Amino acid sequence: MNKISKAIVSLFLQGVLYITPIFIPLYILYSVFVSLDSNFEEWFGIDIPGLGILALFALLTIIGFLGKMFITEPIKNKFYKFLEKTPLIKTIYNSVKDLLKAFVGKEKKFTKPVLVKVNNISDLEKVGFITQEDLSDFGISEGKIAVYFPHSYAFSGEMFIVPKESVKLIDKKSADVMKFIVSAGVSKS
Repeated sequence: MNKISKAIVSLFLQGVLYITPIFIPLYILYSVFVSLDSNFEEWFGIDIPGLGILALFALLTIIGFLGKMFITEPIKNKFYKFLEKTPLIKTIYNSVKDLLKAFVGKEKKFTKPVLVKVNNISDLEKVGFITQEDLSDFGISEGKIAVYFPHSYAFSGEMFIVPKESVKLIDKKSADVMKFIVSAGVSKS
């Protein structure tokens, strides 16, 4: 075969590869629908056009439920148990999980945006979020709090222990303040 025919065959096979994951499930669903719709009268003596779509919906919902209960959930639970038992991975996994929960979980932690005076001489200030107000568990004196300072254009940040008197609450939505920080001050809100 010459180069042009090889290229055409290659493109044809790529087309088949692209369409197969879409076409086969659609064809199967269509076939099941037609079969259910045409056989309802024979099986149950009911002739209601379109009843097959309702039956197909019910069938797929049941399959989804069974798949979730007996396939997805057990695999997910075993994977999480594995992560919890592996020493170094457990620490990293739990830290990342807690950080993600702090951003998007039900118990959002970054709800108190603050402006912190970092340097009294130059009036340098940083924007951050209060993460802990009681640090007595760590043996840190009263009058200090934990403030998280996200980095701009990165999924990282630093946590500092700062005196309460250096912290001033910002009266804005946390999401707007986070967008302001992450965009390096380019975003207004």
